[in-house]
Parts: sequence; structure tokens; C-alpha cells
Amino acid sequence: MPASLPETDRRHRASAAFSLSFLSLAFSITAFSSSYWCEGTRKVAKPFCTGESKGDLCIRFNSPDANNSQAVQYIWETGDDKFVERKFHAGIWYSCEEMINEEGEKCRSFISLTPASDRGVLWLSIVAELLYVILLLTGNILMSVEMCYYSSVIDGLKINAFSAVVTVLAGLLGMVAHMMYTTVFQMTVNLGPEDWRPHTWDYGWSYCLAWASFACCMAAAVTTINKYTKTILEFKHKRKKLERSLKIKYKFPDHTAPEKACNVYVNSFQNTTEDPTHAIRGLRPLATISVL
Repeated sequence: MPASLPETDRRHRASAAFSLSFLSLAFSITAFSSSYWCEGTRKVAKPFCTGESKGDLCIRFNSPDANNSQAVQYIWETGDDKFVERKFHAGIWYSCEEMINEEGEKCRSFISLTPASDRGVLWLSIVAELLYVILLLTGNILMSVEMCYYSSVIDGLKINAFSAVVTVLAGLLGMVAHMMYTTVFQMTVNLGPEDWRPHTWDYGWSYCLAWASFACCMAAAVTTINKYTKTILEFKHKRKKLERSLKIKYKFPDHTAPEKACNVYVNSFQNTTEDPTHAIRGLRPLATISVL
């Protein structure tokens, strides 16, 4: 039997919520494991040119014999010419910067660079990020269970409500974690080691990806809550229509009888996977109830 329009709409909402939640989980894991939350440059003094090395990345001498300690060595570079800009990028776990005369990068733990007074805040940010990922994973599992299998409609609504709560909590934890890391990084820029402090810096793609994950998480939570609320409102609307139909068709002597009959009719859906908000196709089963 083809699904009704309300049921199709609810399935679309469930699919949209699951897609947003899965996208949020993928973004959060990618951002959490990367080191491009912040990017910038550092000013580093040029090393002395040795051997055959030439170019703009080292300081040249006017002496033909640089190894002779008796020779007077004059440095031609002055002012900003003595420095070279070296790119760096930092994340939650480590910070890396390019090497001047060699290929590759030199990395070190970002936790070791953080001032001791702010190290506790950084650990809180890491714990919050881990809980954010775990709650997102839990929400994804609940949404997939709701979409693929549940024993009854009532159980489906319970799973839907629980997944909405879990997703909202994940979003709040993610927001707090991102804000704490932002504060820690700015304090590290001002109070961190002299050999690390950047000359210029800005937020990188991982930072943007982390906030995009938060946006997708909250969108999934809103979609899930909207689906749950709409199902409950439709159910209440159908129930009122059923009570009015019973009053008109069977003319119960007791004014509360239609409501009781409706409760019995609704409870029959407890062990089925049918949608209780479907349109009423017939009231013949309720004739037995009216006789009782």
C-alpha cells in the first residue's frame, strides 16, 4: 500500500536530519584530527650561508673565505633583509612550520606551547570536542535505527525524541569547545614562547569546518524536533476528528465514551508499525467498542 503524504513527508524529514547529522560528524572528525585551525607566518632570522649555499634565504659575506676566523666578515643585509617569513599552521594537537633550507616541516605539540595558566582550558576544550564527536555518533546511530527499524510507532517517536536531545547537547558542547580553543590560541599568541609567536595569522579551513559542523548539527537537531512536534500535532488533530466522528455517527449516551473509544483505538497501534496519523478509512471496528 503506498505511503500517505504525511508519512512521506516525515520520511523526508528523517532523511534530511540523518544527512545533516552525518555531515556534521564527518566535518567534526576531519577538523579535530587536522592542524589547520590557524595559519600564518613567522619572522625568522636568516642563517649564515655555508659552503655553496646562495640565495635570499641566508646571509652572505663579502669574504671569499668564510671559514677563516681571521677574516673580517661584513653582512650586506640590513633591517628586514635579515629576516625571512616562514609559514606555519596549528591545530588542537600540534603546530607545524616550514623549514628554511630544507624541505618538509618541523612539528611540535601545541599543548607544550600553551601557557601553563591556559593549559587546563585547552584540556577542557579537547574533552568537549571528544564528547561532541561521541554524541554526534550516538545521534547518527539513533537516527539510522529510527529510519531502518523500530518495533512500533510509539517506539519510533521515543527514539526520535532521544536523538533530538542528544543532538542538541552535542551542538552545545561543540560550540563551547570551539570558543575555548579560540581563547587559548589567542592567549598563546600573546604569551607563548618567543620562538613560536606568529607575525601574522588568521583562522584556517579546519576552524571553518568545525563551525560548519556545529551549524549542521543544530540544523539536524531542529529538523528532528520539528518532525517529532509535527507528528504529535497531527496525531492530536486526527484524534479530535475521530472523537467528533464517533459522536455524530454512533451518538454515545456518555459524553466521555468517544474519548475512551479513541484511546482504545489508538492503543491498538502500540504493537504495529503503522502510522497512527493516517486518515481514518472506516469506523467499523469502533462499532464493537460502542456496543461494549
